[in-house]
Amino acid sequence: MKGFGALIIGDEITLGRREDKHFQKLVEIFAARGLVLDWATYIGDDRERLTETLRRSFASEDVVFSFGGIGNTPDDHTRQAAAAAAGVELKLHPDAEREIKARFAELKFELTDLQLALGNFPAGSSIIPNPYNRIPGFTLGQHHFVPGFPQMAWPMVEWVLDSFYSWRFNARPSSEAAILVWKGSEGALISLMRRIETDFPQIKAFSLPFLGTKEIQRHIELGVRGAPEQVPAAMEAIKRGVADLGYAFDDK
Repeated sequence: MKGFGALIIGDEITLGRREDKHFQKLVEIFAARGLVLDWATYIGDDRERLTETLRRSFASEDVVFSFGGIGNTPDDHTRQAAAAAAGVELKLHPDAEREIKARFAELKFELTDLQLALGNFPAGSSIIPNPYNRIPGFTLGQHHFVPGFPQMAWPMVEWVLDSFYSWRFNARPSSEAAILVWKGSEGALISLMRRIETDFPQIKAFSLPFLGTKEIQRHIELGVRGAPEQVPAAMEAIKRGVADLGYAFDDK
């Protein structure tokens, strides 16, 4: 199956003016459904770079969630970049038009052409309902574009997953286990990690070095993640291999 990816867009993120909250929340939303995020990219408000990034991700056929840049300010380029990457025109989507007009009618505000243009999406898109203010996002192929505002974006992502990808929930069950290898050397553990992945094809070995402090001595978190039925045996093999190398270790 194709992977899941995320594009998190905005100069405010890449310039450090705001701390990104989407990545961690997306990981949590995925984990609650037995899904894993395979990649994430941060990108500033540059239309040419965003177009090229989307052109590559469209070609990958990955399922991608894109956060931000779908408004109407001069630094919002996502709708235009998506259309250019797909080789289609921007058009006022009838469902988006309906939602935007309904929202402004609720507020009893005059609707301008500029505000209605928030519904200009790449041809072939469908809308993503926005439960916060009815100004929709859009789906194009397997790419799903939502606003940068968390209170809007997160429920929209959940709606997309629950509406279209529930068949993938828990399709790749995964668990993990790890030990702390005291004063371990990553270089000395590489052969063991490779052997584990060879002997247990549904397992990925990982290592996370910790350089140590005055309170905690230097160590490596060494573990395995993958098919739950293979994790216990793989972990026992890890422990035997670490013991053979002469390292002390504790369960994490």
